[in-house]
Amino acid sequence: MQPEEINKEKDVSVKYRFLVVDDSIFARKNIAKVVEMMGGVVEGEATTGREAIDLYFKIKPDVVIMDISMPEMEGLEALAKIREKDKNANVIIISSLGYQELVKKALSLGAKHFISKPFQSDKAAEIIKFVLKEIKPGR
Repeated sequence: MQPEEINKEKDVSVKYRFLVVDDSIFARKNIAKVVEMMGGVVEGEATTGREAIDLYFKIKPDVVIMDISMPEMEGLEALAKIREKDKNANVIIISSLGYQELVKKALSLGAKHFISKPFQSDKAAEIIKFVLKEIKPGR
């Protein structure tokens, strides 16, 4: 799917606010590009699990898209801490291929879905849309 094709479905995520968490600036920018092409707004970016927790409770995004493997605090620990205080948190985990056990753990901790790295924009957009169908913006 080309960027203009993703953009045609803009209404799916209009008004949805996102927090993008990954220690790789390249990965954050790629996810942000997908979110923005869908009409979503990236309200914040974080590079560690600790930053993600702090930023989550400051900006209260509709969806967090977070890498599993990061310095300081792993994505799984951050996911658990966020969900401990907010059972309604909508988190999509990003993981490299080969981390299936960690993905299972993330889902058991309350992640709504996962995106495998390296990802294609259209596949990531499909997963994000799937999660958005279950929530209302500004919950």
